[in-house]
Amino acid sequence: MRLRTQVLLLQLAVLAVSLAVGFGLVIAGADDRVRDEYAQRALAIARSVAADTGVRVAVAAQQGRAVEADELVDGPLQRQAAAVRERTGALFVVIGNDQGIRLAHPEVAELAKPVSTDPSKALAGSDDVATDRGTLGESVRAKVPIFDPGGRIVGFVSVGVSTERIAKETRSDIIATTLLALTALGIGALGSVMLARRWRKLTLGLESDELAELVREQGAVLHAMADGVLAVDADGIVRVVNDKARALLDIDAPVGTKAADLGLTPRIAAVLATPTDEPLAATVGDRVVLVSSHRVHADGRDLGMVLSVIDRTDVEALSREVDSIRSMGAALRAQRHETANRMHVLAGLLRHGHADEALDYLEELFGSGPGGALLAGLGNVREPHLHAFLDAKAAHARERRVTLRLGDQTWLQGTLTEPVVATTVVGNLIDNALEAASGQADGIVEVELIADGDTLFVSVGDSGPGISFDDPDEVFAEGATTKPGDHVPGGRGMGLSLARQVARRIGGDLWVADPGGERSPTPEHDPPGALFVARLPGVIAPVESAEGVSSNE
Repeated sequence: MRLRTQVLLLQLAVLAVSLAVGFGLVIAGADDRVRDEYAQRALAIARSVAADTGVRVAVAAQQGRAVEADELVDGPLQRQAAAVRERTGALFVVIGNDQGIRLAHPEVAELAKPVSTDPSKALAGSDDVATDRGTLGESVRAKVPIFDPGGRIVGFVSVGVSTERIAKETRSDIIATTLLALTALGIGALGSVMLARRWRKLTLGLESDELAELVREQGAVLHAMADGVLAVDADGIVRVVNDKARALLDIDAPVGTKAADLGLTPRIAAVLATPTDEPLAATVGDRVVLVSSHRVHADGRDLGMVLSVIDRTDVEALSREVDSIRSMGAALRAQRHETANRMHVLAGLLRHGHADEALDYLEELFGSGPGGALLAGLGNVREPHLHAFLDAKAAHARERRVTLRLGDQTWLQGTLTEPVVATTVVGNLIDNALEAASGQADGIVEVELIADGDTLFVSVGDSGPGISFDDPDEVFAEGATTKPGDHVPGGRGMGLSLARQVARRIGGDLWVADPGGERSPTPEHDPPGALFVARLPGVIAPVESAEGVSSNE
């Protein structure tokens, strides 16, 4: 038997038992409730008759004299009792004196005779409600004392309702209750059937064991994948997130959290909100990831969005290394040609016996040849990592026909405690500056490094056309670039965004000090292009004195 069929039968059984017990209790107490209701009605009628002034005076007038039936037949008490019985539908309304003699009765033959049931409790001043059998049959009756104007008990009123009428009323209530129970059972059964159909639709016709197996397989596959997967439903609630996605997107929130509360970067949140087939590059901390998304539909219903995340950090690092190797190879080829030309000159001078001229030529070349320093003032940078890094960047700049120079205020000694952070920020700034200045005849890039305690300040300016965005800060947006990058997976424009995120991750920052170009017609710095400034706290361990790194200036 299918699980949904079992659940349907169980629901019907529970509903039937619940209705049977509940309505059974109602039916079992129906007779008692009806009896009590009619007893209270009889008591109310009796009290109203006993309180009537005419009845009290008439009953009091019968005290101390013999009661004659002929006098009572058309008497006021008989007429009053008949009128009340007609209006209320009571079986009988009997009025008696303090001797228990009937002064009013539905049957004229019973007038002036003692009542058939004991009136002592009423004559003692208390109300009496009971079920008893009299001359008119079994009834629920109420007896109430009658007081004369002086407050003395002079008689009683007895009002009864037939038990046959009560039984008829009870049967009517039982039938109505039973019909109500059957209606409730029918509605419950219909609801259970609809719920079973809804369940089948939601589970796509799968049984419980199939669903359990599907969940196990899904969990095993998702958590074994090398790519991150994040799925949200149509309401934007996270339903699936594997371990890889948590690591790549830095997510700690549990399943069931709203996507807006995950803390995703604006670029990734936009991809999650809008289907994006083409992977886009984004940064999360110091990682570079490729994200794409697509909407899922099933049976014509929108099930939500699925976001795919691929780690591209290592690929990005390898790309930068390849670019560095390519630049270094180009620089070495240029140096080889330059060295060959100089050796030809030197060989010619020596071959013709011009030793003094050859010596002068060597002295002129000293410090500016391929083995010398390409960057003037590099001796002021006494931190080994940045010293070597700037030397390599100078060779790269020279190959691109751009002059890389150090600012006059550059002075740095100590040792980097976060070399990766420092070189990432400085390298991205220099690469972007070289790109901007390389299109000019006399391109210039100026770098200035200053240490203040353990904080490193970096400024990089170029002679390029400046920042073209209306808001200069947009240059730090992920994917923001003026360079063609269709051939690059995920696009370009990640360098400055990654550099700023790395700086902010350690409590620093990276900002545009001057956008340059048309936005800065009278720049206060040279070169006049864009100027970037970075503050990197805690990346350098200062020393009181440091031996300078040998360089040729």
